[in-house]
Amino acid sequence: MIEVYPYQLKQAVESQHGDKATFVQAVPVFESRKGHTVWNGAVQVFDLADSHSGATRAYASSHSLSDGKRRIFTILHAGPVTGPHEAVRAAMVAEARSPK
Repeated sequence: MIEVYPYQLKQAVESQHGDKATFVQAVPVFESRKGHTVWNGAVQVFDLADSHSGATRAYASSHSLSDGKRRIFTILHAGPVTGPHEAVRAAMVAEARSPK
């Protein structure tokens, strides 16, 4: 399995959402549906400076794909996304909607 390191998550946040991301904390998130685990991992929280979106916070993590690679997701703190748990839910919805 390919590992994603914290600095790679920071780089992803900076390239997608702002000029400077500062690590705040890692939050463990567990999500299950109908008794099955759908997410169990840490979400890194970053404060943003000079984000073109105007957001001041972003969330980042990664998950394994069936081919052994990892996909990084970054989600802005905006609208219904008010914390790490909501960021995971938003990422899962986006993943379900994306073409395979």
